Amino acid sequence: MKTISILTVILAFLMVLVGGKQGFSAFFSVLINFLLLFLNIMLISSGFPPLWTSLFSGICILAITIYMGNSDEKSSNVAFLATLAVMVVMLLLIVPLDHLVQVKGFANEQSEEIEAFNLLVGVDFEKIAISTTILSTLGAIAEAAIAIASGLNEVIEQDPQITPLKLRKSGQNIGSQIMGMTFNTLFFGMFGGDLALFILLNKLHNSFGYYLNSKIFVSECMLVLYSAIAVILVIIVTTWLMSRKVRPQRSA
Repeated sequence: MKTISILTVILAFLMVLVGGKQGFSAFFSVLINFLLLFLNIMLISSGFPPLWTSLFSGICILAITIYMGNSDEKSSNVAFLATLAVMVVMLLLIVPLDHLVQVKGFANEQSEEIEAFNLLVGVDFEKIAISTTILSTLGAIAEAAIAIASGLNEVIEQDPQITPLKLRKSGQNIGSQIMGMTFNTLFFGMFGGDLALFILLNKLHNSFGYYLNSKIFVSECMLVLYSAIAVILVIIVTTWLMSRKVRPQRSA
């Protein structure tokens, strides 16, 4: 706990040093989001519907992340609307696919760690898996939406007479750079988080087919794919909203 506290203080200091007042606001938003996630866990364990509870928490997290992490109100409004739209679309995609793939619950590799506990926790693990997937995509889409909205807002300020076509072209250029970095972050984050597990499976001389059918591997891959799809969608939606809403306001 002492180590975590020291790292938290270092993080706060660096964020304030680099970002000043905005950095402090961003750090404070991280603390609020942590409390929201903890509250989300408490509500679900108390019997509240996992899906609706996570959706409410997700909307609050998006609002806090976007509005406290960006000082420009117009680009923040566009980014927030874009992330809400993408979250709804992803929900329509996640619910049927998670039901189809059946990766809910604990994997066989986790049985030794939890064998001393009672698994009758009274919650639907399929809904928990859906809620986890939704919450896992929030960070990626919020970051991409803010980056696109802020970048296009800078383009508009530099050229107030820019046409919607050129603005969308600029959005595509910015989005292509964001996609490459985000996909690498998601991909290496997955393998970095489960590296010890992959080494263990390799030591057991399991076949490649075992990896492809492993519940942990499949669930992690689906999280990466969901996040990647969400990032692409939020780039498209944010660019479209900026060209439709921000430019007329600037031209008025």
